[in-house]
Amino acid sequence: MTRLVLIGAPVAVIASIVFGGGGSEQPAITQQAAGPAKSGAATPEAAEEADEHADEIDALPPGLAAPAMKETASRLVSSAEASTLDWRSQYGAIEDIGDGAGYTAGIVGFCSGTNDMLQLVEAYTEEHPDNPLARFLPALRAVDGTDSHEGLDPGFTDAWHRAAEDPAFREAQDTTRDRLYFEPAVRLAKMDGLGTLGQFVYYDAMVLHGPGIEADGFYGIRDAAMASADTVAEGGDETAYLNAFLDAGRTAIKARTVQRDTTRIDTAQRVFLREGNLGLERPLVWQVYGETFRIT
Repeated sequence: MTRLVLIGAPVAVIASIVFGGGGSEQPAITQQAAGPAKSGAATPEAAEEADEHADEIDALPPGLAAPAMKETASRLVSSAEASTLDWRSQYGAIEDIGDGAGYTAGIVGFCSGTNDMLQLVEAYTEEHPDNPLARFLPALRAVDGTDSHEGLDPGFTDAWHRAAEDPAFREAQDTTRDRLYFEPAVRLAKMDGLGTLGQFVYYDAMVLHGPGIEADGFYGIRDAAMASADTVAEGGDETAYLNAFLDAGRTAIKARTVQRDTTRIDTAQRVFLREGNLGLERPLVWQVYGETFRIT
């Protein structure tokens, strides 16, 4: 099952909403880049609920969406996805990391097998039809949902590198990341009454697991967490709920056959939570894959 095709009953939705308070050398993607299934066409009921209350939610304090906090979030995600805080160095990164998702590339690990890379290249080509990636669109459509390189090799990785030199393609990556992952995650976290750390936890899970409603997708993980603890909007304790969400996310990672490292939870997000840093305030010190990172 991939995040490309979303099948199954929609997740539970809270009944009421309570609002609280570039060189020539191309960068490499590390083994924990986004997993083998990402974006899908179905819209979970929770996402629809958040969209219905978009005006109310967007009127709340920006939280993770504040420019400085979004920069921090991007650096945190990049530490787990690419073992670097320099997330902007990853626009041109591309390789097959052997996770069953085909090519993984760009700032949040867009994948040729999980639909989000296809959406990115389609959007970029619509605005810039003569770009180096345009000729690969038929092949991207054909391999979507698989790990195949058919029609992409040879030439696709070189074309990605060339496209990444174009500011418009970098902007397209930013826009696609925000549309598919950042904005839905932050909006839903606010609907659940979560502060800035909780908003980041949702965002990172959305990037890693994709917006699927199956057990190993973001909405399935949220559903499992809500079965164990109430959200703040339901009157629950924020720390208890976030622990339940991290537990569910960790279980989903461990259920994989590849990429089962859980340090982005164990020695990063769980550390911030234990410290009571619900506002994700700097300085931040954490580890991923045994490497220590700092944002001061």
